[in-house]
Amino acid sequence: MKEAIMSLLEWIVGLGHTGIALGLMVEVIPSELVLSYAGYMISQGRLTFVGSVIAGTIGGTLAQLFLYWMGYYGGRPFLEKFGKYLLISKKHIDVSENWFKKYGTGVIFFARFIPVVRHAISIPAGIAKMSFLKFTVYTAVAIVPWSILFIMLGSKLGSNWENIKTIAAPYTTWITIGALALLFVAVLFKMMKNKRVS
Repeated sequence: MKEAIMSLLEWIVGLGHTGIALGLMVEVIPSELVLSYAGYMISQGRLTFVGSVIAGTIGGTLAQLFLYWMGYYGGRPFLEKFGKYLLISKKHIDVSENWFKKYGTGVIFFARFIPVVRHAISIPAGIAKMSFLKFTVYTAVAIVPWSILFIMLGSKLGSNWENIKTIAAPYTTWITIGALALLFVAVLFKMMKNKRVS
């Protein structure tokens, strides 16, 4: 299985920056692996850092737009029926929908750094008919630092890029904590603002 993933990864990134965008858009292989392998390719002089970040951002944003459109045009019944083929369960949809209702559109940015709701949050945004422009901007802005982190780590690790999950764990943990803290502050600020208006 590992050899099959490696072969697919080599083929995807072998397509250059276009391959990185495709890899994140389809996400057959986790984005962390694609981006860290891209970082390794940068260390070998086969890709550029800026080009890889742009490709990662485009691919990652398009992947979320597909989920947004599914929610927008197909609604919850469609996703409950076919979501399993995208590795999104009913539980993921329930949790992300509750988050979206509770925290509003701003959660689209913060949720990108939080496991479980990271991908599924695009679905309730589509169901709620969130502004396409706002959704795209929030998503792309969140994907940029995520792409930079794993590309940089992959570049520094070099041939040891396969250890990315272990090396990245402390970073992703603190990023998740930071995102939750910022989300809490944003919600608190919104509540105080609404209280003043009323």
